Amino acid sequence: MSPTIGAESHKHNIAYIVRICCIAALGGILLGYDTAVISGAIGPIREHFGLTSAQTGWAVSSVVLGSIIGAVSAGWSALKYGRRKTLFIAAILFMISAIGSAVADTFTIYVAFRIIGGIAVGLACVVSPMYMSEVAPKDFRGRAVSMFQQSAVIGQTGVFYVNYLIAKGMSEAWLVDMGWRWMLGSEVIPALLFAGLLFLIPESPRWLVLKGQVDKAKETLSRISNPAHAERLIGEIQASLVDSNSPNKKKVSLRSPLLFSILIIGTFVAAAQQLTGINVIMYYTPEILKPIAGGTENALFQTTFVGVVFILGNALGMYLIDKVGRLPLMKYGTLGCALGMTIVGYVLYTGTEGYAALFALCLYVVAYATSWGCACWTMISEIFPNSIRSRAMAIAVGAQWFTGFIVTQSFPMLNDNAFLNEHFNGAFSFWVFAALSLICMVVVVKFVPETKGVSLEDMESVMAEKLGKKAPAKTAEATA
Repeated sequence: MSPTIGAESHKHNIAYIVRICCIAALGGILLGYDTAVISGAIGPIREHFGLTSAQTGWAVSSVVLGSIIGAVSAGWSALKYGRRKTLFIAAILFMISAIGSAVADTFTIYVAFRIIGGIAVGLACVVSPMYMSEVAPKDFRGRAVSMFQQSAVIGQTGVFYVNYLIAKGMSEAWLVDMGWRWMLGSEVIPALLFAGLLFLIPESPRWLVLKGQVDKAKETLSRISNPAHAERLIGEIQASLVDSNSPNKKKVSLRSPLLFSILIIGTFVAAAQQLTGINVIMYYTPEILKPIAGGTENALFQTTFVGVVFILGNALGMYLIDKVGRLPLMKYGTLGCALGMTIVGYVLYTGTEGYAALFALCLYVVAYATSWGCACWTMISEIFPNSIRSRAMAIAVGAQWFTGFIVTQSFPMLNDNAFLNEHFNGAFSFWVFAALSLICMVVVVKFVPETKGVSLEDMESVMAEKLGKKAPAKTAEATA
């Protein structure tokens, strides 16, 4: 008998659920790999192409710009072609980006291929958690969706170590000439693995029901649980949707008072994740640590510790999220984020050498992983009703990456600003992130309900109650 869980333990094939979620979570590994690979390569790339501070920001943030395009496109693609096919498209784009950016002989070509990689990142970060939330039972959903964040962290940590191995024992001249190319090109291996394994997972049963393919949905749900439970769940899904085959069916308007409010809240939660400063940590940690670590190789090695701590923090979040809920993790984790950023700023402001900065970064990533990592991704994959989920998640994650683009592009410019350096010695940005983290936490706690144990089909009424609004008649997202 397969492992089981919770009150519905007799209904769910947890081994099968974990297997298909692990494959979908490879999209997170590639997201982490693609976004964090630049952390080790940006120094050599800056020197190789002779970049200014603004161009250095563009070398990093170009992938974030591509992510906006991918995220905005993900809702349409996931609705029209399905979740699995969209993930396969992302895997192909990851491969194209890895090869193209690694062999680029001009900065313009490098940027073009990094944007392609960003499109893949945007597709994956919308569709992977969407898929996992739609195949996982409600009492397992928090941990299942958290697998996406954990896989992204594993991808980031993995590439931190790959970058370190590539740089180990090599001269700075070789890193500037060839090392960064090997770092970027190494992404081909996980991208190939992801593309191949996608053929082993089923399409999302909720998407199949939306498209009128009830028999296929029933087959998948029966394997996830059993025929009786599958029949009941299909009835619940259909009850949350109008007849998808009706010739009079219209696309649900996002301008209705309740749905628009939910969209605004979900979009804020997604965008606020970037205001905590996570992209700065993931993209620039080696550059932050280099002055106090004794060179590129040591900075890259210390960065691997940050990644390992990130994995442990995310594992803690996965363990707690379905036990204590989303909001407690958001509250206490955000306090840890603010404290970590405050200490990083203090270390830079006072010029303290040693491992104080590394300790503060580790404190930050543990707190972030349990809150804006695990809990945030779970929230934005849950709170949107079935009727608008793919469109709303695309908008929310697009806003997230747009905010990330601003943060990533502006950081090296602020960090190199003569006035700010004279008065804050590099601490300014980190203290701003600490303040923004606290502000975002207050908004989330005030407007987002606890979603632990709530079925996706009941989410609209739960959001309506939190926002003090009346839930409208249930409707379906149009096929397009």
